[in-house]
Amino acid sequence: MAKLSPLMLLPPVAFLALAGVFAVGMSRENPDELPTELAGEVAPAVAVTPLGSLPQFDDATLRDGKMKLVNFWASWCAPCRAEHPTLMQLQAEGLDVYGVNYKDQPANALKFLDELGDPFTGAGADSTGRMALSWGVYGVPETYLVNGEGQIILRVAGPLTQRQLANRLRPALDAGK
Repeated sequence: MAKLSPLMLLPPVAFLALAGVFAVGMSRENPDELPTELAGEVAPAVAVTPLGSLPQFDDATLRDGKMKLVNFWASWCAPCRAEHPTLMQLQAEGLDVYGVNYKDQPANALKFLDELGDPFTGAGADSTGRMALSWGVYGVPETYLVNGEGQIILRVAGPLTQRQLANRLRPALDAGK
């Protein structure tokens, strides 16, 4: 009888471990959603600088008693351009949308808004990315639904598409009313 080498057990053990990792990942409620530790927590501080002559927003704005979105975006971001019509739609429906321009040139950001329209009730620049870091932003675009007490209800990583709007944002908005 041949003696089994410990190395012969390595492939089946590695396979089982990998299968376990996949099973855990696939069992998440929404596998496309990046987790956020901020859900249910008070939003981190707003730390933006002026973006042209656009109205700014601050921490008190996030606690004004109304649901709102905080959207991190940049003019150099192609998915930000793709989500822009959805932000314009939400603004037209009366939802306050606040924009944080992430690591961008102010002139480029203002040109972007001039070209596509300005969906923001208030906006500011985060040229260093420090605010984005404190909010846990992985990359732009990223959008947070914030309730009237300033708590983060939902995060949408990536462009806010009509599908994301219908399947995630609208139900969260309806639940928060």
